[in-house]
Amino acid sequence: MSTTGATADPLAALGSLPGVADSVESVRKAVDRVYGHRVMRRRSNAITSEAALRGARGSAALSGADWALEEVRRRTDFSTGDEARVMGAALRLTAEAGQLLSIWRQSPLRVLARLHMVAAASDSDAVGRPRQAGETADEPLIELPLPEAPEVSGRLDGLAELIIAGSSAPALVTAAVVHGEILALRPFTSHNGLVARTAERIVLIGSGLDPKSVCPAEVGHAELGRASYLAALDGYVSGTPGGMAAWIAHCGRAVELGARESMAVCEALQRGAA
Repeated sequence: MSTTGATADPLAALGSLPGVADSVESVRKAVDRVYGHRVMRRRSNAITSEAALRGARGSAALSGADWALEEVRRRTDFSTGDEARVMGAALRLTAEAGQLLSIWRQSPLRVLARLHMVAAASDSDAVGRPRQAGETADEPLIELPLPEAPEVSGRLDGLAELIIAGSSAPALVTAAVVHGEILALRPFTSHNGLVARTAERIVLIGSGLDPKSVCPAEVGHAELGRASYLAALDGYVSGTPGGMAAWIAHCGRAVELGARESMAVCEALQRGAA
């Protein structure tokens, strides 16, 4: 995303794209339905915990570890095998996200570095910093051209400036841009998809749209499917108004599906208490 142009608030400008206002309103209604459920008044912590587990499972599925929810719930060792390590990284990131909310608005690049460190769980000198010249990104499910290190650095700085400056844009728009920009840049040598989806979660929580983190967009992204995810990302990378609007709408639909998932959990808990 370009951070230059006629407007001082490019994120807000995206909110005026055709169809985006409808997506924002639809997401707000879906989130409000979850927060208005009677179970949320008594057992919101249980809904938050379940949403975290399901969100991690969904994010891992998009990074190649598509496990059944019960397998994730049952497993205690995530150190053996590529898929298990991806799942473990997703779970660690979900747990870490809530600890970084207060830092995000002041130092988003510090948060992204921390997320990569948590995901990678390695002492490699490439962990926790953007790619350098000559380094590649291990993100086999995303086949877009990989930006060079100077472009990555410049665009990350631009994204950070937008976050720190603040915006009147709806939370959905900001979350979608953060998510899309990290996926497009793949700034780290690994785990960029997991980091991007966690950053989206941080924006949605910290903005106040989903303060209790009970509407996991990762669930929706996984449900919509990898092909739809990548096609929407192509729209973001194109930079066209239509492509950007389509990506934001895709992210909005993912939040709605995450909200629907938690509504189902609320209903199940209510039936169990009846």
